[in-house]
Amino acid sequence: MSMYKAVFLDFYGTLVHEDDVFVEEICHRIMTSTSLQTTIRDIGNYWWNAFSQNFQSSYGDNFKTQREIEICSLADTIAFYKSSENPRELSEILFKHWQCPQLFEDAKTFLERIRTPKIILSNIDRHDIQSAIHHNGLSFENMITSEDVKSYKPRPEMFQKALMTYNLHPSEVLHVGDSLTSDVAGAQRAGIKVAWINRSNKVLPQNVIPDYIVKSLEELIPLLA
Repeated sequence: MSMYKAVFLDFYGTLVHEDDVFVEEICHRIMTSTSLQTTIRDIGNYWWNAFSQNFQSSYGDNFKTQREIEICSLADTIAFYKSSENPRELSEILFKHWQCPQLFEDAKTFLERIRTPKIILSNIDRHDIQSAIHHNGLSFENMITSEDVKSYKPRPEMFQKALMTYNLHPSEVLHVGDSLTSDVAGAQRAGIKVAWINRSNKVLPQNVIPDYIVKSLEELIPLLA
């Protein structure tokens, strides 16, 4: 028997590939359409900061969907660099990926072998993640998105709703994710144990201690099978 009654799963970056390649492509297009001296990295940092500010203030009555935040922060970035690109057109590159992301190889085996109820907790908009799940032929017991709780991880609302829906105590659940902020810090604050998936050997900051660290989801099968 698994020591956990359910597993909460992040989706992008955990089960399917993140949008890094597309973010880089967008930053490159902004760089080639501006007369300012800059780098892809600088543009990426500016965009990320604009996105983060929007993202952190987006909850409750001020909630904005991930698509809205993305277009808004991209428009801000394009304006700052006086680029001739169109924010809606560029953001479509991202949205396309969100709907048809590629499944990680280890995720396939992991999902087939786990009998514990699997619940997706995602910051991405419901329509996009539903398309992505359908695209990859997957099925889950449930899915809770930022739109359902009008808030984003690492805030507690998504974790709390999942616990409440299944009448689970935080100790009965394992959360699995790739983000140190959204997943690790978010789950631990909600009293939930967390497995950090670190496929690319990122260095762990000293102040962050995940309950488990794995390089492949398959390492978690014995815990959850």
